[in-house]
Amino acid sequence: MEEILLQAENLSYSYEQGKEVLKGISLTVKKGEKIAVLGSNGAGKSTCFFNLNGVYQPSTGRIIYRGKEIKKKDLNELRKNVGIVFQDADNQIIASTVFAEISFGPMNLKLPKEEVRRRVVAAMEDMNLSGFQDRPPHYLSGGEKKRVSIADILAMESEIILFDEPTASLDPVNVEMLKDVLDKMRAMGKTLLISTHDVDFAYEWADRVLVFADGRIIADGPVKDVFESKEVLEQANLKKPVLMEVYESLVGHGVLKKGDRFPRNTKELEVLLSEIPEIYKEIDRMV
Repeated sequence: MEEILLQAENLSYSYEQGKEVLKGISLTVKKGEKIAVLGSNGAGKSTCFFNLNGVYQPSTGRIIYRGKEIKKKDLNELRKNVGIVFQDADNQIIASTVFAEISFGPMNLKLPKEEVRRRVVAAMEDMNLSGFQDRPPHYLSGGEKKRVSIADILAMESEIILFDEPTASLDPVNVEMLKDVLDKMRAMGKTLLISTHDVDFAYEWADRVLVFADGRIIADGPVKDVFESKEVLEQANLKKPVLMEVYESLVGHGVLKKGDRFPRNTKELEVLLSEIPEIYKEIDRMV
C-alpha cells in the first residue's frame, strides 16, 4: 500500500482583496509520486503550493502531513519537510555567498555546524556547484541561480519538493539539466510536484497530472488519460503534447497500431517505429 504523505481537504484561500483563488480543492500526495500541476495563469497553482508548504494558511479547509493536521504551531515542521523552489530564483536567494545561501535553512533548524556543512557540501555536489561556495549568487547566470535555489531545498532534506514553474526562462540546455536533477532527486526518494505551462515537459516527466482551472482541480489522473480529454484541455486552455499528436497521427495513418504502449519520449517512439511491418521499411528504403 502506497504511503500517503500530504493531503489537502476542502482547501480555500482568498487574498486581501477578497477574491477567492482556491475554491474547495482536495488532493492527496503519496510517497515517490511525480506530479505535474497544469493550468493557465491565475488558475491557482502557485497559491496551492504556498498553502501546501505553509507560506499561506488556508481560509477554510485543512492541510494534513503524515496523518497529522497542521496547526499554526506545526508550520515550521511542515516547511522543513515540504520545500518549495520559487519560479524566480532571485525571490528565494538572500545571502551574499553560495555557501551562506545554502546553509541558511539548515542553520535555522539549529543543527550542529558539522551537520550543516555536510548537508551544504552534499547539496552543492548534487547540483554541480562545487567550487561556487564563495561566489555571490546574485551575479550567477539564470541556470546557476536555479541550481542554487534547488540546493537550498536539498540541504533542508525535505521529503516533498514543490517546483513553481522551474522551466520558465530556462534555455533548452538548462531544461535538460533540470531533468537530470529531477531524476537524481527521484533516486534519492524525493516526492516531486511541478507547476508548469510546458505540456511537453509534463507529458514526458510526470506519472500523474493535476489540472487547475478557476481555482478548482478539474482533472487528476494518469498522464495519458488527462491529455486525451478534449474537454479538460479546452477548459484549462491547454494544448495536447506534440509527441502525443505525432503518435496519434501515425496511428490515424495506419503506420502504428494503437495499443497500450504509449510513447512518452522520442526514444520510445523510435522503438515503436523500429517494429513497424517490413512493408513500411521497404517503402522507406524506396523513398
